[in-house]
Amino acid sequence: MVFKESETVEFKKSTAELKEAVISIVAMLNKHGHGEVYFGINDRNGKVLGMTIGRMTIKDVTQAVVDNTEPKVYPKVETRKIDGKDCIVIEAKGSNGPYFAYGRAYLRVGESNKGMSPQELEERILEKRKFLWDKEVSEKTLADVNEEAVKEFMRKAKTVKRVDFEFVNVKTTLHKLHLLEENHLLRAAEVLFCDDNPLEVQAAIFAGTDKLTFLDIKSFKGNLFSLRQQAEVYVNGNMKWRADLSESRRKEIPEISVRAISEAVGNSLCHRDYSNPKGNEVAIFKDRIEIYNPGLFPKEVNPEDFFTGHEKSILRNPLIAETMYKSKDIERWGSGIMRIHDECIAAGVKVEFKRIKTGFVVVFYRPKWEESEEIEKSGQTGGQTGGQRKGIFLSDKQKKILEVLKNKPQISRKELAEEMGINTSAIQKHLMKLKEAGYIKRIGPDFGGHWEVSG
Repeated sequence: MVFKESETVEFKKSTAELKEAVISIVAMLNKHGHGEVYFGINDRNGKVLGMTIGRMTIKDVTQAVVDNTEPKVYPKVETRKIDGKDCIVIEAKGSNGPYFAYGRAYLRVGESNKGMSPQELEERILEKRKFLWDKEVSEKTLADVNEEAVKEFMRKAKTVKRVDFEFVNVKTTLHKLHLLEENHLLRAAEVLFCDDNPLEVQAAIFAGTDKLTFLDIKSFKGNLFSLRQQAEVYVNGNMKWRADLSESRRKEIPEISVRAISEAVGNSLCHRDYSNPKGNEVAIFKDRIEIYNPGLFPKEVNPEDFFTGHEKSILRNPLIAETMYKSKDIERWGSGIMRIHDECIAAGVKVEFKRIKTGFVVVFYRPKWEESEEIEKSGQTGGQTGGQRKGIFLSDKQKKILEVLKNKPQISRKELAEEMGINTSAIQKHLMKLKEAGYIKRIGPDFGGHWEVSG
């Protein structure tokens, strides 16, 4: 069988032409947003030649694409049998162009690649500003939206007086938030309010100062607001707290400002590169806590430029940022880094904002407390507003839930949600956390059983 090249398909005899293949990928992305390169097919006549594929070949091909493209392209690379012969196929998609290969931008013209002129490049950049990832139409539908998450968002937004309309239904609300195009969800709505979306936060605790040995590892999924809560609870429940008894009332102090952690997690989800399949990360080391965001920091500015609060934010996801601002999940644009910096300075905590090749990291260096200063995670009171058990931070809301369950052990989850004034999915998360900490136990079935509260 004979194959034919096109504006989205390129053939190479072998990986000896890997550099040319990377250029072709970039050229196709800049023209069509997707493209394929086949190794093991003659580009002159389309005849399948096959090739020898070593143990490291797939990894080397993938690394060559990632290392030599800007913005980074993360391709799918696999071995494929074509006419009974082994070939390698690179598949790439991307809407974050213009893309560069080896420092230059290319455009696909027919079956060849042409270097883009400065004028073409300028036009592409101007055009890009009109079409951002979060404004693209999602494959999700209104049926995929978590209605309770939208209601909770509206409750918060109304409380802080940043919206002037009431919740009627999901469609009307998302339309007023500019998250619909006709009747179609935009991608911003998908990550903000759909539980089934590409977002993921990986969280881990490491035994030392590197990633060789981990003590705990988790993967969080859900809508953006849920992910933020899960990540914050994880950090707050696994860092040290100490008691300040210098005043008449006992005060619990975290080793790193809870507000600074919240800002860092919120910013990492708001400003990440959503075209990058890599997830956000929360890593707790012996000497530091890192919040990683798979989105490169803008080259035009430095993190330090935002310390004064005068620098204007460069928004990668303006619709997501605008929505989070309305519910006060982020504050004034461009102020996040300043707030993190100021909180850490006030607490005497060293913080670092690091550009890395694959994204951006906020590093909080953990203070070296004496053992006597730390509140142990064995059941003593701890945390900012409640107790700790098994390293789990107990919030005021969770303390209230415990109080309700003690007084009404037969209460259902739905009734508990109504009494607490929050949605059932949020109640479920709180109940799971309290179960893990050993505060509550469910006796009997969901219907007809009761809650047993200890501690």
